[in-house]
Parts: sequence; C-alpha cells; structure tokens
Amino acid sequence: MTSAGSGLTLLQTCALSLLVFTGASQFALVGALAAGGGPFTAAAGAFFLGVRNAFYGLRLSQLLALPRAVRPFAAQWVIDETAAVSLAQPTRRAARLGFVVTGLSLYVLWNLTTLLGALGAEAIGDTDAWGLDAAGPAVFLALLAPMLRTGTERTVAGLAVLLGLGLLPVLPAGVPVLVAALAAPAVLWARGRRGGARGDVTEEDR
Repeated sequence: MTSAGSGLTLLQTCALSLLVFTGASQFALVGALAAGGGPFTAAAGAFFLGVRNAFYGLRLSQLLALPRAVRPFAAQWVIDETAAVSLAQPTRRAARLGFVVTGLSLYVLWNLTTLLGALGAEAIGDTDAWGLDAAGPAVFLALLAPMLRTGTERTVAGLAVLLGLGLLPVLPAGVPVLVAALAAPAVLWARGRRGGARGDVTEEDR
C-alpha cells in the first residue's frame, strides 16, 4: 500500500519486492519517491541501507560454503533474518537448512503480502486520503526503535533525524536521507577522538 501511495503501479510494486528483497531498502526507496525525490536519489538511499547485507554475505559464504553455481541465487536471500537463523545453528548442515527454509518462507510471504497490499491499495482508490504516505516512515521507525540499544546507536539516530529534518527545507527530496547517513561516521569519529584524548576505552566501546 505504501508503494501504491507513492505512485508505483501494481507491476512496479511487485517487481520491487521480487528484485529488492530487503524491507528497509524498499521502504527507503518508496519513501523518497513519495516525498518527490528523483529515482537516482531514492535508489542511492536504498543502496546504502542494503550495503549491510554484503557484510552478512561475507560471513555466510564461509559458513554455508555453497557451490559456486548456487551462490548468485542464494545472495538474493541474504537478509537480517536468514543471517541470524544460519549463524545460530550448530552445524553447517543445520545452517544451510535454516538459511533455505527461512529465505524461502520469507520470500514467498513477503511477495504474497506485497501483492495483496497493492491490490488493496488499488481497491480503496485515493491512498493519500487514508494517510498512507505516513505508513512508510511509521514502519521504518518501528523497525529501527528496538535496535537502538546503546548510547552510541541512539546518538547516531538522533543526529540522523536532526540532519534529515534540518536539511529537508533546503535540499531536494531524497538528498537529506543521504546526508543523514553521515551521522554514523561522524559520531564514531567523535567518540574515537574523545576516547583517544582520555586514553581509555569504555565498556560500551568494546
């Protein structure tokens, strides 16, 4: 429904879920388009959010040791959930099974619910009248909030919000999201300098 509210057609919505199987990147792309951003800035924001899956892939490639011919297809299922399930298994066989079962079930359900949501959006007509433009940010915040466990993570999130909202009136739509990504290296750099000046490392830094 969120993508339909951003102007994507039923076919485009389903293709997005089929090809970009990572929720955070999809919501970022759709949210940027809904705000009036261009396709390149929207895609750039989605790309940066999806980069973490590449790091999952490095670890899973060693753990699963899949045949070379299978790896390009398995890469489509490298997401938070499949990585977590695979890494929690005691043996390589169990890790492979967990990866396949988790990836297959989530991929099928994700695309099925995407189709149902897009059909529902078409059925209700004007999605803006239902406030669906706020659905993307709301879901994104719901996904993010439980992950903010340490002071560093909360600082990064707070600075990102300030950058995004502060630059929203002066930069084209979609660009403030990209600038907000600088919050993480900025906070880590500041903490590194502070830790170096004190000459000690806190438990949280470890």
